[in-house]
Order: sequence, then C-alpha cells, then structure tokens
Amino acid sequence: MSLPEKGRDVEELLAEISRLKQDDLPVRGGKVTAYVYDTGRPQVHEAAARAYFEMLEVNTLDPTAFPSVVEMERQVVGAVAELLGGGCGIFTSGGTESIMLAVKAARDFRPVAGRPRMVVPVTAHPAFHKAAHYLGVTVDAVPVDPMTFRASVAAVEAAITEDTVLVVASAPSYPQGVVDPVAEMAAIASERGVLCHVDACVGGWLLPWLREAGAQVPPFDLSVPGITSLSCDLHKFGYSPKGASVVLFADPALRRRAYFASASWPGYTVINATVQSSKSAGPLGGAWATLQALGRDGYLELGRATLAAARRLREGIARIPGLRVLGDPESALVAFGSDEVDVFVLSDEARKRGWFLQPQLSYAGIPANIHITVTGVTLRGVEAMLEVIAESARAARERGPVTLPAGLVELVASLDLDALDDAAFGELAASVGVDLGGSGQPEMAVVNAVLDALPASRREAILIRFLSVIYA
Repeated sequence: MSLPEKGRDVEELLAEISRLKQDDLPVRGGKVTAYVYDTGRPQVHEAAARAYFEMLEVNTLDPTAFPSVVEMERQVVGAVAELLGGGCGIFTSGGTESIMLAVKAARDFRPVAGRPRMVVPVTAHPAFHKAAHYLGVTVDAVPVDPMTFRASVAAVEAAITEDTVLVVASAPSYPQGVVDPVAEMAAIASERGVLCHVDACVGGWLLPWLREAGAQVPPFDLSVPGITSLSCDLHKFGYSPKGASVVLFADPALRRRAYFASASWPGYTVINATVQSSKSAGPLGGAWATLQALGRDGYLELGRATLAAARRLREGIARIPGLRVLGDPESALVAFGSDEVDVFVLSDEARKRGWFLQPQLSYAGIPANIHITVTGVTLRGVEAMLEVIAESARAARERGPVTLPAGLVELVASLDLDALDDAAFGELAASVGVDLGGSGQPEMAVVNAVLDALPASRREAILIRFLSVIYA
C-alpha cells in the first residue's frame, strides 16, 4: 500500500473493506466452530457495536481523565466476580493478557531465591508459556490422564519445588473441554504455600450457566479454597466484541502485584493496570453493553441451548463410523479423533462444504483431532453440522490419508531456517503444494501432516516462518 495523495471517499473505503473480507470465514451463523462466538441475536451484537463505537476514542491510560472507564470497569469486573466467587479484578484485552498479569502477580508476590517456576499441565493454554517467556519464569509441564485428559494431581504435587510460585489448572482446558481437578490442585498448592491460578478463559462465563441449566460442573472458581486468581474471557461465552477479558484476584494485595508504575522519568505519571498503556475503551464499552443487553435470563437461555447442542453433537459424532469423542467434556468444547480417518483431510473436506472445523495436532500422547466450540447459535444448525461431519468423514476415508513426499519431513526437520530468507521458504512450501501467498480458503491437510510429524520445538520454528512469509 502507498498512501494516497488525497483522502478517499468513505463509501469507497467501505467497499474496499468488503472486497478484502470476501475470503474471510463468516463470523455469524455457527459454521465457524472456533475464533468467533455467536449468540444468534443480532440486536445484542448491534448494541455492543454501538457501545464500542461510542467509547472508541476514550483512552483508558488515565482513568482520572475519563471516569466513565472506571465506572464501566467496576460494573463489568463486579459482574464477573459476583458470578465466580468474589475477589477483585482487572479488565484486560484478552485471555493472554489476563494470564500474563496473573503470572506477573505470582512472580512478584512470592519472590524466590532461584528462577521462579510454575507447574502447568500439558493441556494448559500456550499463553502460560508465552507469559513465562516474557517474564523469566520456568514452566514445569506435567502430564494429564490419557483417558480423561485431566491433569494428574500426583504429577502436580511432585513437580512443586521451593522455587514454584504458581500452579495452573484449567476450567476447562481448551483441547478436550474437560475441567482439571481444580479443588485438589488448589489444596496441594495451598499446603505448599504456592499460589493457584484457574484458567477459566473459556469456561468462566460458560460453566455457571451450564450448571444452572442442569449440567454437572465441578467447583472451579474463587470460592474454592486455595484458588488465588482466575481468568475469564468475556469475548468468548460472554459474547462481547473481541478485546474483553477479566482477571480476578482473591486478594487486593495480589492484584496490586499485577500493576506497573514508573516515576523514573520527567514526563506524565505512568501507572498501568494492564500490559498495554494507551488503549481504546471500545472493548470495555462493548463488553458492558453485551452484559446489559443479555442479562441473567439471556445468558441462562444461551446456556440451555449450548448444553443441548453439545450433548446432541457428542451423541451424533459417536454414531458416525470411525469417529470417537475424546474424553467426557463438562463444557461446550468437543474434540473427536479417529483411528480410521485422517482428521486433517476431514477438516479440509468440511471446509469445502462451508464449515470450519478446527484441526489440532497430536501432543504428549494425545492424538491429532478435530475441535468444535459449541456456542449459543449452534443448536439451530447442529443437525446440519453432523451431516457435514459424516459426509466429510466418508470423503476423507475415500481420499485416504495425506501422503507426504518421501524425505519431506526429514528435510524440514533438518533445514537451517536461519539460512533461508522468506522468499526461499515460500518457494520450498510451494514445491510441495502449499501456496502461502494465495487467497481463498486453502487446504491445510499437508501442512498439518508435516507439522504433526515434527517435534513441538520444530513445529514452532516452522510456524514462525509461515507467519513471516504470509506477512512478507
């Protein structure tokens, strides 16, 4: 892009945005089972969009300059705290930032002689690894049960050392949608004088409504003894626009450890509650409006529909030849695998039929699988989704698994990535049929098959190069 000599007409700009979005996945309708969350209620999304725009230019950097930010955040955080066992909190831009602040607070609240460490199940979100990378914390990964996919309590206890500052539990973990043994993990952490964070980014604003709708949901929030912090995304099952999460702390003293202040310069006073400094209050306005527009009745109704859709989906998948649901999820996240069908090919086949089913790579003994996030709108189309899954499974069986060129995995594993510029990497990808510069909805089975055959560290290096080439 080159900057135009003269400003362009608004309608012309909007038309170009529409053109740029023509290959995007649809954000409404329930055919995209990851990344987006749809209530199926246009009036709620409209209320959020209008509130977002109203707060768009308000800067949350200085709450004394914009008291509306303080009042809105008090109300939003208060609603989350009321639902999830109390505490005090911070409104953040998303789960990763909430987790970052929880890890920072734990690191600073409990200084240790050595390098701080945290105990994290292998199914915990990569945001904990990201926080550890940024904040100088060592991750001690512990296994999960190979059948239930829940964290091993014994492994957690064995992993705690004198330098452990945090134990992490998920409610639920994203990959299989199961809730870790939160109460037991929190009790062990408390006995050892270690803080315990519950990652409820997905489940925080979902599990209480599922419980009220009749689901069996184990205790997981700040009312459980030993839990010291919890993260909850409102842009997931709170259905607010993206950029909305809350991190709760059981103690205001712990929340203060998440803050940052600096007076070591001659400019304006710097005091930040979040990682970001200047940022729009639009997401806060959107979250506030969504909570107000839906209310308790709205969320309970969505919870009932989500619970019914998740149950029907699990039952339906179990009846499709060759497919099996992984674990026994308490939430609205469903993962299924197969010993007979290439799930990466199945995902591509579903995409051809207009549905995005998220592929997940194998890791730590957990097989490659397909992940589906069930939302408030899913019930309306669950039968159509099951039909597409069945058709895609049949098509994948007929096509057979991905066949990679001989020696390709070994070649990728041995590449000196630092010696390849982005152009050369893109040419290498194109040579095996992967067009990183193309438009439309690409087939990803080959890419996923290659990645699945590599160790995690190599996958990460390759993914970074993919991203670099895409944005080149």
